[in-house]
Amino acid sequence: MNTPIVDFVKKYAASGTVRLHMPGHKGKGELGVEQLDITEINGADVLYSPKGIILESENNATDLFKTAHTFYSTEGSSLSIKAMLATATAGKSKFVLAARNAHKAFLYGAALLDLSVEWLYPDNSGHICSCILSSEMLKNKLKQMTELPSAVYVTSPDYLGNVQDIKGIAEVCHSFNIPLLVDNAHGAYLGFLDKSRHPIHLGADMCCDSAHKTLPVLTGGAYLHIAKNGPQSYCDNARRFLSVFASTSPSYLIMQSLDFCNKTLSEDFKDNLNETVKRVELLKTTLENSGWHVLGDEPLKLTLDCSEFGLSGETVAEELRQNGIECEFCDRDVIVLLFTPNLGDEVYEILKTVVLSFEKSESQTSNINSIIKCEQAMSIRNALFSEQETVAIESALGRICAAPNISCPPAVPPVMSGEFITDKTIEVLKYYNIKQIDVIK
Repeated sequence: MNTPIVDFVKKYAASGTVRLHMPGHKGKGELGVEQLDITEINGADVLYSPKGIILESENNATDLFKTAHTFYSTEGSSLSIKAMLATATAGKSKFVLAARNAHKAFLYGAALLDLSVEWLYPDNSGHICSCILSSEMLKNKLKQMTELPSAVYVTSPDYLGNVQDIKGIAEVCHSFNIPLLVDNAHGAYLGFLDKSRHPIHLGADMCCDSAHKTLPVLTGGAYLHIAKNGPQSYCDNARRFLSVFASTSPSYLIMQSLDFCNKTLSEDFKDNLNETVKRVELLKTTLENSGWHVLGDEPLKLTLDCSEFGLSGETVAEELRQNGIECEFCDRDVIVLLFTPNLGDEVYEILKTVVLSFEKSESQTSNINSIIKCEQAMSIRNALFSEQETVAIESALGRICAAPNISCPPAVPPVMSGEFITDKTIEVLKYYNIKQIDVIK
């Protein structure tokens, strides 16, 4: 597969042209990438109104992902989520039904678009990141609603590797003539498994992928996918809404990375991926046979329930760090590790050796239900843009959350903007070591 963006930039870099245009480094610098860092010069196309090399590259991605169109984002899935919400609700009611474990990018998108959000809760949840829904649960919920939402929004896979029943959920949504939107930030590779598990192939109408999370792409590279059976308005409007929320100076380094990824995906990536999936599955089986509880079923993610083993995720992460391995995420309960093809045999052996060196002890699993229902006091938008102050968690009881102070990862707020902070809220915030929160003044 060709790489039009990469080829253009390389040719320009080799031309010796004097750069009396942005960026200010003029193609020179200590990082070594400056010569490939350009702006929208003649022939370089424009990301949000492409007619040349960028459109050609996006069309390559569209063919690979089998979509109506795949749009590039150089600002991660955070940008794609906002554009996806705007596209789905354009000309419709600003009401969305969403699984509660939404990333804070969804919350900010809802605030910017002034969306009204009703949350979907799981039957039970041991972790803030997990909100598994059943299609039957969704069907019953929609049957009971007097006003149907303009879209249903779920996260799959979630940070722990749990995968929703996208096919079943999509069928329910479509039976009510409601589009399904999926935050597939962690699953860009799912369409290249022996049997695709990508949301866009299972019935989602739109979804975002963080290409940089699981594909060989620079940080910030992402996609917004439109399904082939989606309305034409989605393809017509998506680019416009991407430009509304995006910088007018997209990174050509990231675009080159997305462009070259097309070539990688079109060659031996699928074979390497499926071989890696087998290796990760074997590792999971080995650890499970040794008494470890592996969470989730996402193929390239290993999530260990450390609290059930009698340890904290931080303890296991530190031991791995001392042996040259840095994890994706850890907290008091879990550790999350992401795999990609071509890591090498040594990584698996070191990981297995370190994890198996721990001795199981009494479980430290908490009975806390991390996903709690909170009363909405005001709209998400009004709360987020209100005058606010930062207070200690202990002083937040009865106050209204303005903006949840939570880092990324995992960036899933225990309490949302506009909600009352209760005793249970404080208990969850403390459990995840969140010490301060922004509240309405």
